Amino acid sequence: MHIVQAKSILSAKNGMNLYRGCSHGCIYCDSRSDCYQMNHLFEDIEVKGNAIELLEKALKSKRKKCMIGTGSMTDPYIPLEAKLGNVRKALELIERYGFGFTVITKSDLILRDLDLLKRINEKTKCVVQMTLTTFDENLCSRIEPNVCTTKRRAEVLNILRDNGIPTIVWLSPILPFINDNKDNLDGILNYCIEAKVYGIICFGMGLTLRNGNREYFYSKIDKIFPNMSDKYKKIYGNNYVIGSPNNDKLMDYFYSVCNKNGIVCNIDKLFEYCSTFEEKSLCEQLAFFLI
Repeated sequence: MHIVQAKSILSAKNGMNLYRGCSHGCIYCDSRSDCYQMNHLFEDIEVKGNAIELLEKALKSKRKKCMIGTGSMTDPYIPLEAKLGNVRKALELIERYGFGFTVITKSDLILRDLDLLKRINEKTKCVVQMTLTTFDENLCSRIEPNVCTTKRRAEVLNILRDNGIPTIVWLSPILPFINDNKDNLDGILNYCIEAKVYGIICFGMGLTLRNGNREYFYSKIDKIFPNMSDKYKKIYGNNYVIGSPNNDKLMDYFYSVCNKNGIVCNIDKLFEYCSTFEEKSLCEQLAFFLI
């Protein structure tokens, strides 16, 4: 890790990145792409040393309450967070000043902060977004090697359900010729149904590759499935979107299961839900004490 002093912490849309870089080791990670201009090794985590100070200043200056988001570029619950605790410090400020919160993660470390997530959700809205890509535990441990597997993430979703915290699953990415099949989709959807997730974000069956993450992905996927990169290159060339040939069939099935089980799958509605601040009434706040 290395420490930098940041000029600001919140984006125009109230997103924050306490860290840059990641140690989860997911072989498909888009954040490795050259376009993000990360001028350090991806695993050499950049820590914003003044992030908490900047966040408090920003929250104090806000005229209106809003949702604060994190995790779009770097999973905030990397192992380093267990040592530094910057996400927890940020949550304490968000709860203290009455803001909402949403996070995208793959890590069960989020359960460490369950008390704060519940307190935020009692007053306004706290939405946990969890990425699920691969039902097969062995494959999951190989393509996402340094983070808890899908089964454990499903357990986290169930715990959040039991504590009244709304959840959304990112069903992404799906790797063509590897896990773009009905068995994989069924396994993930069954986890979502059991956890009573609010919604599932899915842009389609496939993944995206661009300069930086493409080379890393190919080097890693060939170690798991020898010569698979040759197949990808032959079919997709240097395309950004690597769509599954099973996309239409699987997406039809995905929509039918979501609609049958009352799971929101309209991406625009889900993004709007995550970004819309809601202040709960006194009756709603009291209801949380009964959970």
